[in-house]
Amino acid sequence: MANNYFQFKQFTIYQDKCAMKVTTDACLFGSLLPTSSEGGVKNVLDIGTGTGLLALMYAQKNFNAKIDAIEIDETAAEQARENVDASPWSDSIKIFHSDAREFDHSKKYDVIISNPPFYENELKGNDLRRNLAHHNEGLLLPELLNIIKKNLEPVGSFYLLLPYKRNEEIKKLLVEHELSVRQITLVRQSVNHDYFRVILTGRFRSDEQIETMIDEISIKDKNDRYTPGFTRLLQEYYLFL
Repeated sequence: MANNYFQFKQFTIYQDKCAMKVTTDACLFGSLLPTSSEGGVKNVLDIGTGTGLLALMYAQKNFNAKIDAIEIDETAAEQARENVDASPWSDSIKIFHSDAREFDHSKKYDVIISNPPFYENELKGNDLRRNLAHHNEGLLLPELLNIIKKNLEPVGSFYLLLPYKRNEEIKKLLVEHELSVRQITLVRQSVNHDYFRVILTGRFRSDEQIETMIDEISIKDKNDRYTPGFTRLLQEYYLFL
């Protein structure tokens, strides 16, 4: 059974009201989100914020950013709001209980981030809230990309965390939606495992020819300890790194 909360160095994530709990791959994703050293990123959109984890991780290293975080599940949105209100960045993050397709976006965003449901079109269990969180009952990947296209600044960037097995599917969908991938990070649970997640960085497609950068990271080494790369990324967040 998952703990009711996850303690980070600068904030706490309570998760007893959320179907989706804090996961190591989501923490890795949050640590890889960009830092805007010159304050160039002003408006950020987090689609499907859950506990508010990614919004809080982003706010920790981007003090000037204003983050709108959308969550369709009412109790999860309530918990995300409580987590944000108890954090040092309550003035920087707004939680919205809304369907992302119906949310009234009054502005464009410099950065859009999403850790969308993983198990679309697969066998579902009996927990309705977990089904919604895992299976994306209401928001499919093409719809997510449409939302990104509609709300991203022309020179903005989006960041997605997906299962590795959807890597080829998402590449085709990005082409169809006139979006391009600038960087691919392949993620292993350990050096002994195959890839299980992929992190994509993308923008609007342009005529400029830019080569897609590909790298990889393993969370743990062969001795079941965090790798140096993972430790370096998470040391400003995890308590005991």
